[in-house]
Amino acid sequence: DPDMPFVPSIPEDQFILVEEGDPTIIPCRTTDPNAEVTLINSLDKVIYAFHDTKQGFIGNFPAGSYTCKTMVQGVEFKSDEFLIYILRATSQLPVEIEALKTVYKTGETIVVTCVVFDNEVVNLQWNYPGKVKEKGLIKLDDIKVPSQKLVYTLTIPEASVKDTGDYECTARHATKEVKENKKVVITVHDKGFVHLEPQFSPLEAVNLHEVKNFVVDVQ
Repeated sequence: DPDMPFVPSIPEDQFILVEEGDPTIIPCRTTDPNAEVTLINSLDKVIYAFHDTKQGFIGNFPAGSYTCKTMVQGVEFKSDEFLIYILRATSQLPVEIEALKTVYKTGETIVVTCVVFDNEVVNLQWNYPGKVKEKGLIKLDDIKVPSQKLVYTLTIPEASVKDTGDYECTARHATKEVKENKKVVITVHDKGFVHLEPQFSPLEAVNLHEVKNFVVDVQ
């Protein structure tokens, strides 16, 4: 079709996600198998790569914006813009689980954090006592600087004794058969059971070199 030398692309084709170091395809396909196609980046610089009329340009491309162009009967045509986004994905899956504390009282808010390092291509699942009731609130923070990490935070508001148990996060690599899981045990008590009776004031003064004892009765 001389009026449409490039096959129309759907929006999903224009956003290309590729793992760091992997080759990819910029899918500017032509309606004429003999068309000469040039690939240019956002700076209008020509990028040299192998072109297959049925697939597009194939190669290792840096992240950024790319456009294809061709000439038909002396008229220049440009394809849609294609955006390549490079995802960091290591073969290992470093994961850490963190809990501000592991013992709570009824009514308090449980917070557990699972952190995945150096990897953006991850599926993460939580298992915890209140999962069946969908009691947990999950938040994701994607941190790029100073290093890549995905921070998944699980929050359980208004904890009860039934929320006692194992809190486990399982991270799975989205493209490789790699997974890692971490676990922490959380205990929720119906009420506090330690009573303190300090035998001193909230503010005490001590002279230099003076020896002073502070006594607390614990029940």
